[in-house]
Amino acid sequence: MPNRLQYETSPYLLQHAQNPVDWYSWGEEAFRKAREEDKPVFLSIGYSTCHWCHVMARESFEDAGIAELLNQYFISIKVDREERPDVDSIYMAVCQAFTGSGGWPTSIFMTPDQKPFFAGTYFPRHSRGQMIGFAALLQVIHDMWESDRTELIQRAEAIVRHLRQSEAASNEPSENLIESTIALYSRAYDPVHGGFGLAPKFPTPHNILFLLACYERRGDAECLNMARHTLEQMYRGGLFDHIGFGFCRYSTDGKFLVPHFEKMLYDNALMILAYVKAFSVTREPLYLEIADRTADYVLREMTSPEGSFYSAQDADSDGEEGKYYLLTPEEILRLLGTKDGEAFCAHFDISPTGIFKGRSIPNLLISDPHDHTFDAHLERVRQYRRERCALHLDDKILAAWNGLMIAALCKLYQASGNVRYLNAAKKADGFIRESLRDGDTLYVSYRNGRRGVQGFLDDYAACAFAQLALYSATLDTEYIEHAKRLCERVEKWFKDDAHGGYYLCATDGESLILRPKETYDGAMPSGNSMMAWNLVRLSQLTDDAEDARAAERQLTFMASAAANNPTGHAMFLLALTDLETPPARVTVVLAKEADADGLPLSLPPDAVVTLLRQPTAEYPLKDGHTTFYICRDHSCLPATNDPGDAYRSLMPEKLQVR
Repeated sequence: MPNRLQYETSPYLLQHAQNPVDWYSWGEEAFRKAREEDKPVFLSIGYSTCHWCHVMARESFEDAGIAELLNQYFISIKVDREERPDVDSIYMAVCQAFTGSGGWPTSIFMTPDQKPFFAGTYFPRHSRGQMIGFAALLQVIHDMWESDRTELIQRAEAIVRHLRQSEAASNEPSENLIESTIALYSRAYDPVHGGFGLAPKFPTPHNILFLLACYERRGDAECLNMARHTLEQMYRGGLFDHIGFGFCRYSTDGKFLVPHFEKMLYDNALMILAYVKAFSVTREPLYLEIADRTADYVLREMTSPEGSFYSAQDADSDGEEGKYYLLTPEEILRLLGTKDGEAFCAHFDISPTGIFKGRSIPNLLISDPHDHTFDAHLERVRQYRRERCALHLDDKILAAWNGLMIAALCKLYQASGNVRYLNAAKKADGFIRESLRDGDTLYVSYRNGRRGVQGFLDDYAACAFAQLALYSATLDTEYIEHAKRLCERVEKWFKDDAHGGYYLCATDGESLILRPKETYDGAMPSGNSMMAWNLVRLSQLTDDAEDARAAERQLTFMASAAANNPTGHAMFLLALTDLETPPARVTVVLAKEADADGLPLSLPPDAVVTLLRQPTAEYPLKDGHTTFYICRDHSCLPATNDPGDAYRSLMPEKLQVR
């Protein structure tokens, strides 16, 4: 019989609706039941495309014996981390405090008043090596709950105290923060394979955006070299799907060759932003091509009929990780014939031995990434993969992730001139306004006609980011107004007046054991980092004193938060760079309305642009034609009628191409 999760809309929760475990979703019903029956709570947090979540589900949650232990001794709760980032944030911090690391599935044992006393991630069904089996763990915790509950409760109280003290802690802002951060990136940089640190290697494209900005604004060639090499290696390796396009979650090795195969919307949005930025700085066509291919994947496989964007595709097919993506020479030869098949295999390094479970991950590490000889075969191989097995699609619509993709498509439109991208961005924005917004109130998710809970900081920050990108791509001031209202909502409902920054949850949100405040940029930038960037850009666009004060407050708070780990706050550092070395300001005075058509395509994509639809005393027309006033580094150039002058004046000297 299906359990309570059958009534949910989250794909992750629905994956567990047929478990013999008597699951509850997060809510008062579960905790009231725990209090009434005097039982501890088992909380399991994950998401629908998580490989190890699938493994633990198969081994334990589908097992009748495990289910009997859980149902007899515990109240069990399932949470989709993507729909409840507040719950995930709190208990991920708990897991890290217990184990020194975190991940999904997150497994938490706590009291009926939500205070945790034990935490971990994946547990196997049976004990092996130094890892306790889940069945044995359940029995141990039950026995301690019955015989030594005082110790468990004291441990829970201590954990909550520790987390609250950590929440209140602050550091003095570092001097020369940007310079010291560049030095840290340089020390962590892998000059052979690209990227930073050791395996596993995550894309973290916001790091790349910061490094490219440092080159663009400061002329730091080392930043450019680190960024370019990393971008090229991430594309050439197996992290990029060379058959169907799009980037996987991360690389399990140091070469960007063997990925963890799930694909997330936010990764691909941020990667588009990074490659477009690299193109705008270097004018290297390969970067624009990679961004185009990534967007092609998203619009082909991750876009709903209504124009919104789905969340993720799974790593597993038929219960096997990577099966959908792996290929053998025999398959390609049957599909393309001997001559074309052998050439295709040589180009994409598809060998008889393979590198993953005896099969190959197509890559270009030993081939020319500029060679398009085999593009004509890609659709046929894509179709073969689709027919061979299927990928699970997490088709819920998340406001924050959609905001990032809208922004990415706007920037890609400005770089490429392909109006398809702008149209897709506008359509997705229309969906968010229709289905995920009620006035200025955002909601986290949408699926099957139902909205999730009210939005968190990340939702507002990412959607404001999207509005600012839409303005940059259209010069329609309506988008500035939308961004301003979203930021005002953040100020009103999320601001920490005592310590600075913004809480993850609104003031009227559900009462939890903590009110988390996140600053660290993980796989995607934190809401606080994005708000720093939004407020700086908004203040530059509006010249409003209150916007400027809000930006200064947020930058001061984030500088303190970033003191101990600046490389974990790249999006904030990008905002700080924009404040210390502002982007170009371009004031455009139209001679006639028709001159506004396509105007954003002729201007630097990151410039702060003001559009005047008629001349003023301060900004007159030059020779009666549309005129461009360009300022940078606190000085202004002579008025010009040629928008190309903006590009030529703003490109780093060694890369001027127009």
